[in-house]
Parts: sequence; structure tokens; C-alpha cells
Amino acid sequence: MTGSLPSAITRIEYWPVDIPITDPFVVATGARTIAENVFLRVTLANGSQGYGEAAPFPEVGGETRESCLRSLHQLSKVILGRSAADYKEVGRLLSEQALTYPAARCGLETAIIDAHCRTENIPMWQLWGGTDVRTRETDITIPIADLDKTVALARGWYVRGFRLFKMKVGKDVENDIRRLEAVHRALPDISFIGDGNQGFSRQDCLAFAQGVKRFGGTMVLLEQPVVRDDLDSMAAIRRETGIPVAADESVRSLADAQEVVAQDAADYINIKIMKTGVIEAVEIASFTKASGLKLMIGGMLETRIAMGCSFSLVLGLGGFEVLDLDTPLLLTSDPVTGGYRYEGSRLQPWAGSGLAMKAVPSADVTTIE
Repeated sequence: MTGSLPSAITRIEYWPVDIPITDPFVVATGARTIAENVFLRVTLANGSQGYGEAAPFPEVGGETRESCLRSLHQLSKVILGRSAADYKEVGRLLSEQALTYPAARCGLETAIIDAHCRTENIPMWQLWGGTDVRTRETDITIPIADLDKTVALARGWYVRGFRLFKMKVGKDVENDIRRLEAVHRALPDISFIGDGNQGFSRQDCLAFAQGVKRFGGTMVLLEQPVVRDDLDSMAAIRRETGIPVAADESVRSLADAQEVVAQDAADYINIKIMKTGVIEAVEIASFTKASGLKLMIGGMLETRIAMGCSFSLVLGLGGFEVLDLDTPLLLTSDPVTGGYRYEGSRLQPWAGSGLAMKAVPSADVTTIE
């Protein structure tokens, strides 16, 4: 234990947050109307504080907020007194203790890394190298909805400057094609990502791609079209459609990424810190680049705390071609102050230390010290 060090973790606080979503977030595997997340604050012996967020999405990752809260109670006791400067070792310890609770681990890792960066007086992106610090553009997600609602949502985001539309698909092939065609007819200069969230069969996905091609839509990426273990179909879809494929749910660990590369099953790997934790996300990104695949980055239904951590990887590591860092824009309110900001579709970097953000604990806060 390192409890006598200035960088020792002396207090961990966490509390639930409920943030309504502007429109029902419907994907092939389920739907959400409220982001049921957990905020965390870590305090070090030197007084530095860092913030983190756990954003479980049960329909995708299996974790619930209740399971996160239970896991955080146990994990907080394990890491209390350890040095935030040892964030890599702490991340590995958390993985050993709670491998199947990556969102909970991610929240703790983010808060510890944030506190460490504030101690060092550096932005979090500098910790990862500061390789590509510039304004970046994100796509915007359009959930599964009826035709009129889909077009209305697309028009609204288009006015705000968005040109890359990540369309949730995978429940009804013909309806998916009709929805994309309606958006294309209304806004002919936009491009699509088709995100199946594991909802398609191989043949359904091929029919979907053919349908989009038939009406002249620009499909830049097919994201996780089939179930996560069906890497054969992923490889076949990239060969037969000529459209790049991104592995999302298929990659929940470095070992998963290695398997995707070995089977030539994707062109992109989608990094999500809620799937893996922060340190393993960095390892997966480095492996992906070294393997010659491209990088995408996304999130669950996250506020700017977790999304700021992901944006720090973009700015720090470099090499991310597709950004899907839009979910704070899908929430009815922003419970966070400071940090990066949105200007339409563009994310503006920050200069302050750590994430440069703050969040006020609720009355329902749990404190471990």
C-alpha cells in the first residue's frame, strides 16, 4: 500500500445520475429513454480530485447501474490507499477483481487518471502523448424510429452542421432501407454509417447494403452488423459489399481484437472505454494501429465526463479516423461544467488539467475512505 504518498487515493465518492434522452434511443437489441449512469469523484492525499463516469448499457454490455454500484463498493475498498500515479497497475488490478464489470472499472480508472493529471497539471490528452490535438468532427446517431421521425431528426441535426449520420439499423431490413432512402432524398449530400448492433444476419446485411447502393446512398461504414462471435460473416460482408466493416461488440478485450485481426474480420475497430476500461482501451488502440487496421471511437449513453476521457485518447494517441462522440448531445441536460465543448458537430479541445471538468455530488452519494 502507498497510503503515505501525496498521490495516495484517500476518498472515493460515487452517486447515481438520471438524465433523460431527447428521443428514445432505440437500437436493434433494445431501447433506453433515460441514461442511468454513475458519477465518481476520487480525492488524493494532496487534495487533487478527479472525476469519472460509469455508463452501463444493459442491452449491449449486460451491466446495469445496480451491478455497477455493487461493484464500485467492492472495488473502491481494494484501491483505497494506492497511488494514482500507478494508474496502469491499478487498472490491471481492477480487471483482475471485476473482469465482467468494465463500465464500473472505467469510471474508477477515469477518475484516478483525472486526479493524477491534475496533480501533474497536464490535460489528460497530454498523458497519452498529445499526438493530434485539434478540433475534430463527430457523427450523429439517429435511433430506429418511424419514417417521419427519422427524417425530422436528420433535418434537425443537418441544420446544426452534421453531415455523417450513424443510422441505427438491424431490426427490419426493408424498413431500414426505406428510412435511409428518405433521409438521402431529403439531404443528398450526407453520408451514412449503418450500425446493426448485432441485429442482422449475413444475408440481411448484404440485402441492406445492396438496397442503399440501389438508391445511391453513400455508406462509409457498416458497424457490427452481425452477432459478435460471427467473425466469418463479418469477413464475408466486407468482401462481398466492398464497404468497410467496424468491429464493436466483437471487441471487448485485447484478445478479442487480436482474433478480429487474425480472421481478417474488420477494417476498423471501435474503441469504447465502457467495454474494456481505459488502460485496455489504450492497449487495443495501439495494437489496432500496429496491425494496420483503422480506429473508430464511440461510447454508450455518456455525459461529457466519459466522452471527455475518450476524446483525450483521440487527441493523445492519434490515428482515430471516425469519431462517434455524440451522446452528450442526445441528453436533455448537461450535468457537467468545464472541459471540452461542442460547436455544432465539432469537438473543441481543452487546455486545463485532467479533464478540466466538475460535477456536483447528489444527496445520494456513497463515500469510501
